This record gives sequence, C-alpha cells and structure tokens, in this order.
Amino acid sequence: MQEKAIIVSAPSGAGKTSIVKQLLLKFPILSFSVSACSRSRRDGESDGKDYYFLTADEFREKIEACEFLEWEEVYPGCYYGTLRSEVRRIWSLGKVPVFDVDVKGGLSLKKYFKSSGLSIFIQPPSIEILQQRLEIRGTENPENLKKRVGKAEYELTFAGKFDAIVVNEELKIATDSAFQLVENFLR
Repeated sequence: MQEKAIIVSAPSGAGKTSIVKQLLLKFPILSFSVSACSRSRRDGESDGKDYYFLTADEFREKIEACEFLEWEEVYPGCYYGTLRSEVRRIWSLGKVPVFDVDVKGGLSLKKYFKSSGLSIFIQPPSIEILQQRLEIRGTENPENLKKRVGKAEYELTFAGKFDAIVVNEELKIATDSAFQLVENFLR
C-alpha cells in the first residue's frame, strides 16, 4: 500500500479536532500523529500521547538534525512540529497518519506529501460564528480572542490551497463530508 497521510487544518475554533476524533473512530486504519512541542506540559497531558514534550534546546537540536517534516516557532522559544520518526512509526504499523495541525503546518505537510496526502481545510461558516465559538469555549481573554480572530481571518485566505474545503456549520454534516473525502482518498 502506498504510504498516505490525512492532513486536517483550520483556524482555531473551526472544529478540526472534533472532526479528527470522529475520523479516528470511523476508520481503524488511521492513527493520530502526535506533534512535538517545547511548551510546558499542562495538567492531564502525557508525553507521547498529547505531545512529545521537548525543551526548546532539544527542539532546536532536532531542527538542526533535520528530524522534522515541518515545524514553526509560534513565539520566541515556543516550537511545534511533526517528527519524521512519528510518521515512520505510524507507517510501520500499516496505518495512515492523521494530522490535526494549524494552517501553516497543514500547508507545509501538503507540500511534503504531495499527492500522497489529502489536505482538508475546515472552514467556519463565518468569522462571526468562529468568534462566538471561541467566546463560548471561554479559554481566551479578550486580547487573545482578538488575536485569534485576526489570525483566523488571515488563515481563511489559504483555504483554496488545500485539496478540499469542508464548511463546518453543523458538525454532523461537516463530519460526514470529511468521512466521504477520506473514504474516497483511501480507496
């Protein structure tokens, strides 16, 4: 079987993680690709399950050694990325990696995997609805909320660079659309 990959990207609050969780339940051949990060572990998170937690120095060493498929420095000293070893691990199990990544990471992965990767952009029905979803979440202070919405407006301009766009107005319908895209790609 050709080594394939599923890349799901979206602005924060568009519903990509909810859709990825449903894809993993529906398709046993899929396996979640765990990202690496240099931020501190939060309560309830475990290394190798939620993220591979590295120090900023360890992350930079892996960058120098070309151990990442893609990475970015989100803000000074805070890195996120996809380890090549993680993708090899999933493929060695005969599975297809699923990436739940931001838009920049999704574009980098699409460029790397080319036609072996299916890139899906999860789009909110509007920027106003996205803002409401982020407000309901209650995880952002007003300043961070404004930053996230501004970033989302920018990220929406890249939707057309993905293989498919799924508008998440209603989660069940968006999830069914993603199921169909993945099913067709895996055939």
